[in-house]
Amino acid sequence: MQQRSADTIDPARLVADLNSLLRLKTNVIGMKLFATAAEMEAVPKIRRPNAIHTTDQIVSMAARLGWTVGITADDLVGSQCRAVIGLSPQDDKWLAGENYVGVWHGTTEDARKRQEALDVVPFGHYQALAVSPLASGRLDPPDICLVYATPGQMIILINGLQYTGYKKFEWGVVGETACADSWGRALKTGEPSLSLPCYAERRYGGVPDEEMLMALKPSHLAKAIEGMKALAKNGLRYPIPPYGIQSDVRAGMGVSYAKK
Repeated sequence: MQQRSADTIDPARLVADLNSLLRLKTNVIGMKLFATAAEMEAVPKIRRPNAIHTTDQIVSMAARLGWTVGITADDLVGSQCRAVIGLSPQDDKWLAGENYVGVWHGTTEDARKRQEALDVVPFGHYQALAVSPLASGRLDPPDICLVYATPGQMIILINGLQYTGYKKFEWGVVGETACADSWGRALKTGEPSLSLPCYAERRYGGVPDEEMLMALKPSHLAKAIEGMKALAKNGLRYPIPPYGIQSDVRAGMGVSYAKK
């Protein structure tokens, strides 16, 4: 399967296809970094915060309210949110993680190890960031897409990514600051990045208990959709119907494998 480039992707069609395949309840959104605040402010229908927020809140304004929102470092609550998206330095003070000792970690060594483990966007290249519902097409194109989904939906999405050009995905869990596992890693590496949203994402971003988060480039999302369409033709689709834990499995397995 040939991977499509971002400039050939229709974002509204992408979202419609994804929702038909996975029945998502949360808006698929785009995220884009900008070299200057002026470039971010030129995005159509951009909203600017009038209060201080976490990045989790900004993301959820797009994912749960359908807003297009732009921020600079001054709109965010502290260095942790800023540093993950490359809007403040990842310097020695930030790496020390002193604020987390006695909160998320028992020792200064543990706090520093966690900070060092985070995947972050290098500082010095960007001054602003925007998020927007992907279907709006306002980021033209976004750097990455964010998909919130249940574990059942997420494994089908992953299966779609692996339908052709198979690779084993290996993801980590940093714990708190899990945004580094999702949008931080995807922005840094360009690779599909799965996370278990952390306490802050759920408390401040309103992420429900049952949702996971995948961050990936538009081209990877298009590839996953093509893969999921192929899986659906093979009878492997969402929702996954329970077969019955006491049933004779041969009839069910035969639907997929009898002709092999």
